[in-house]
Amino acid sequence: MAYKFVDNYREKGARKKLVEHLKSRGISDTKVLNAIGKVPRHFFFDETFWIQAYRDIAFPIGDGQTISQPYTVAYQTELLHLKKGDKVLEIGTGSGYQTCILMELGADVFTIERQESIYKHTIRVLPGMGYHANFYYGDGSIGIAEHAPYDKIIVTAGAPFVPEALLKQLKIGGALVIPVGDEHSQKMVTVFRVDEKDYEKIELDTFRFVPLVGDQAW
Repeated sequence: MAYKFVDNYREKGARKKLVEHLKSRGISDTKVLNAIGKVPRHFFFDETFWIQAYRDIAFPIGDGQTISQPYTVAYQTELLHLKKGDKVLEIGTGSGYQTCILMELGADVFTIERQESIYKHTIRVLPGMGYHANFYYGDGSIGIAEHAPYDKIIVTAGAPFVPEALLKQLKIGGALVIPVGDEHSQKMVTVFRVDEKDYEKIELDTFRFVPLVGDQAW
């Protein structure tokens, strides 16, 4: 299947307004805002719904999953404090929008998705947009151990606890960003790996994500 990507002045203007909106909500990392301003979010929507693409809302993408709200994407990305060349593990590829933001920031992205239909769609769409991540199909709650350790890990689904497998795959000095709570609301948590055995955890704002499903999740 061929994909036609059209990025005209209307969509570019809408992205600029979205960036200004995110600034007003407290997103201050210039690099993150620039990445949001570059990635054409409407490419992740059926053309019928392009009018929704630059609203600050989550939107269904099928199989009970959503493309995350832009504010949530920016918030999680800002917490990572990415440096160019960082090896990043993304748990929950979904539409691939967050993947593209990470790549715009220069990350080497390893991303895993457990919903087969979404995985198959995304691995066709993203390369067509020029984003060539390392795509995997499987249980994100156990990570991708063969490519560990990672500088940063980002989880884009709500977990009941921080999976032990992900902690072990985090590089010393690295950071893991994950929403943790029940199936209705989660606190955003940043975990820093101090050394082989010690971790520092910071609990932040409340969000609502689709549930993380897997051996070390729901």
